[in-house]
Amino acid sequence: MRLSLGPLQYFWPRERVLAFYREAATWPLDVIYLGETVCSKRRELTTRDWIALAHELADDSREVVLSSMALLEAESELASLRRLVENGRCRVEANDLAAVQLLRERGLRFVGGPSLNVYNHETLRLLCEDGLDRLVLGTEHGRALIDEFRASGVPLPELEIPVWGRLPLSYSARCFTARALDLAKDDCGFRCIDYPDGLPLASRDGRPFLTINGIQVQTAGQCDLGPELAELRAAGIALLRIYPQAEGTAAIVARFRTALQTGAAPLRLGDENGYWHGTAGMQLVEPLQASAER
Repeated sequence: MRLSLGPLQYFWPRERVLAFYREAATWPLDVIYLGETVCSKRRELTTRDWIALAHELADDSREVVLSSMALLEAESELASLRRLVENGRCRVEANDLAAVQLLRERGLRFVGGPSLNVYNHETLRLLCEDGLDRLVLGTEHGRALIDEFRASGVPLPELEIPVWGRLPLSYSARCFTARALDLAKDDCGFRCIDYPDGLPLASRDGRPFLTINGIQVQTAGQCDLGPELAELRAAGIALLRIYPQAEGTAAIVARFRTALQTGAAPLRLGDENGYWHGTAGMQLVEPLQASAER
């Protein structure tokens, strides 16, 4: 099993982004995903900047993948996508079907991102025919879907799953951060830059419910599949994805790397894992072995 760093989901100042990836280049990672996947108005780094950074970080010991946006709304965004596809060196993570089409037309192999919505083996088969050779499982996908894929007899691509971070739940043409701050989307002032880990949203009785991140909605808590590493290995998961956060990402990477090297499941730090176990994502389900030991 290998470790990957998922694309940055939040809007950070340019220098903070560059400093983060300079540090990330020293971490024990096998794959780094780069690019804006949420909102095209976030222009601290342009598409050309992301491509230049990807080419700078890529080397023989580490793969760098350029991630496309999950929701395209304008011709300018399609033009940026074309530049991403035609970067000339790095593979692309396709997060919508426009990216799949452009990659297929050029005969390029690609990574299927978590927002492609692959819910059955026929969809997976068609995407593999288009050039998909790695699938990042969607947010709500768990052990049961992998079992269904295997039972279908369709040859599986390399599988990757998020094991740490706030999971992306949905995308919208509406900007939730702007709405929460009583701003128009077209005059948002780029206020999501003020929330480096997203804007927490509580229920009426004060309980953490969701996280608002521009046009994206995320889980409130941190998904943590560290204690499930043995299950993930048995299910054939090849890559473990860690989503960047404002603080402590290096320690999380080190935690998972140590677990992979020693074979010992780490103690749980996050507070959600329900999707893997086929229940509500915000639930915390203890592995059977851990429950038996108690």
